[in-house]
Amino acid sequence: MTVTCVAGLGVSGTAAARALAERGERVVVVEGLDTDAQRLAAEALERLGVEVRLGSQELPGDASRLITTGWAPHHPLIAAALERGVEVVGEVELAWRLREGQAAPWLALTGTNGKTTAVRMLTSMLLAAGHKAAAVGNVGVPVVEAVGEPYDVLAVELSSFQLHYSDSLSPHAAAILNLAPDHLDWHGSMEEYAKAKQRIFDRAQVVIYNADDPRVAALAEPYPRRVGFTLEVPRPGEVGLVEELLVDRAFVDDPREAVELATLADVRPFAPHNVANALAAAALARSLGVPAEAVRQGLLDFRPDPHRLAHVERVGEVDYVDDSKATNPHAAAAALSAYRSIVWVAGGQLKGADVDELVRQAAPRLRGVVLIGVDRGRIAEALARHAPNVPVVDIAERDTGVMDRVVAEAARLASPGDTVLLAPAGASLDMFANYPARGEAFARAVRALKAGA
Repeated sequence: MTVTCVAGLGVSGTAAARALAERGERVVVVEGLDTDAQRLAAEALERLGVEVRLGSQELPGDASRLITTGWAPHHPLIAAALERGVEVVGEVELAWRLREGQAAPWLALTGTNGKTTAVRMLTSMLLAAGHKAAAVGNVGVPVVEAVGEPYDVLAVELSSFQLHYSDSLSPHAAAILNLAPDHLDWHGSMEEYAKAKQRIFDRAQVVIYNADDPRVAALAEPYPRRVGFTLEVPRPGEVGLVEELLVDRAFVDDPREAVELATLADVRPFAPHNVANALAAAALARSLGVPAEAVRQGLLDFRPDPHRLAHVERVGEVDYVDDSKATNPHAAAAALSAYRSIVWVAGGQLKGADVDELVRQAAPRLRGVVLIGVDRGRIAEALARHAPNVPVVDIAERDTGVMDRVVAEAARLASPGDTVLLAPAGASLDMFANYPARGEAFARAVRALKAGA
């Protein structure tokens, strides 16, 4: 019997190993760590007949296939598989291959930012239309688990890592929300990153793209059945805005007419990038025949995740907003565009991304900046070039308790009517367990400030 090797005991790796074992395949999991958590996960899989090798990342000699859950192509395990001619398959690709019978169609989306918000908006619209639907993929639930359940449709969030290892996906409709430099350390170049994102379009019946993003529009150009979404008045074949209305001129009988889908007031939290997310979700839903009324109801039912433009408190006529999810410059730019007068809390791990354009665009809105994290110096250099008159506080401490000082310094820089915005533009792991921990530390510090005030 041939052997399938699964890389790692993470959520997706464990789900993939379980799915294959339940189908009678011989599975070997290799996991570099050997801790109590890994041992518990290993014991559960071993009861299904899976062999788990803890403390090892070596490819078994008899492996004919390697299932990866996002490991970089230059990782020694992946490199060894490719060198030996072993097929490397992503967990999402595996899920597509494991579908059976009248499988639920996939509505898939990707992008540098906004993926989770858009896929949850989409799921809310599908539920409002009466579909049995689920948000799966990079949003948290492994796709390989969902394909065995009796869903009508799956809303699938896909990262560039997942798409890199996916060759045969054929979603009913696929969308790219936006494209900006990110994960260049993983992909090696912007060209390779964009190429991975474009894979989502290759076999989609309907291609949905951000017509306001030149990079995305260029990726969509080769595909004949494409629908743009825009924050401008839509042309025939697009969805977009007409004054305060979200409208559809693509999935209609007469593209000379526009069908009202929702109003700007239905999009929460309101910000231009969130309106774009809503339009992308609406286009995906409409491609499956979801009525306009369900699109609006889905937006009304949607509840944003924490740490996405979350208003924490108002203290002394200053608003404090947590957008810790802004883990790259593109996401931070979207957050900064939502407010007019800002004291910006920024910094973290930039992952090789450039911040020069971000700072140049944000400069007119900045009233002060508080910098934290390992790459704060690069942001400081950009501020010196593009916003030399903006006061900057550089905080070198890296302990998680430093957020009290961060908020105190931001409050000192802020004036009535300003917004203190945590939109770091970088990852959090240099100081915090994850981006939610960073946002929660910020919120605690703001509430402590209010209590003291």
